[in-house]
Amino acid sequence: MQTIGERLEEARKKKGISIREAAEATKIRGDYLSKFENNQFDINLTELYVRGFLRTYAQFLRLPVDRILNDYAALGRGEGRPRQPSREIYGRMDVSIASSDERTESTTAESANAPSQTPRTLPPAARRSASATVANLDPALVFKIGKIAAIVLGVALLLWAGFALFNNSSDTPATKTGSPAVTSAANPAEPTITLIASDRVTVTVRRKNPDKSDGELLYQGTLTRGQSQIVPRPGPLYIWANPAEKLEIEVRGRRFPTGFTGSQKLQIE
Repeated sequence: MQTIGERLEEARKKKGISIREAAEATKIRGDYLSKFENNQFDINLTELYVRGFLRTYAQFLRLPVDRILNDYAALGRGEGRPRQPSREIYGRMDVSIASSDERTESTTAESANAPSQTPRTLPPAARRSASATVANLDPALVFKIGKIAAIVLGVALLLWAGFALFNNSSDTPATKTGSPAVTSAANPAEPTITLIASDRVTVTVRRKNPDKSDGELLYQGTLTRGQSQIVPRPGPLYIWANPAEKLEIEVRGRRFPTGFTGSQKLQIE
């Protein structure tokens, strides 16, 4: 009987695509996909994300999603709750406040440690040549260049200060650096989500319709670094974010990164 990784690798090779091409198509990191194909599921993410990435990859390879997830659950790493395979081609983020077991999982996904870069040093001959060049510079020329650089820096700072003052006087706090936001007033009694920007990100939130057409517009605008926006959650939502990695979503006090990159459409149940 084939393992999960063997089925994933075989299906990918039948499609004639590389790990890199699969990563670009699914918006999932290539090293995660490579570990899945080697039956290595410990990728320093919560089970919620591991199952979500397995679901997306299996759908992309046209494998039976329920069987992949059930076999993964049989490894003792998570609940094997079969779900209906999605026909969407975008990444799905299941933030359904699922079970009591999932509530105890960590709320942050640690990124894989990037390989450290070893600084390069110049050979001794090159260092001596560079030192000799610096020593031969005319002190008067160096002073003149430094003076010009200081003037340019001062002008740039004055322009920046003027631009900041102009923005503060002309824009409202909610939409300082983006298009006007369209929001629906949130009823204090109904559920809400909070959109949190780690950097500038454009966001559109709509209610999900049963026929999968675009539903009611709940929020549209651009968030800047550190800015947050509360949006009503009357039911399942569609969230468009660009770039998606700059957006985090808080639901009932728990904050979730999207786990995707680039322009992405997310679904919240």
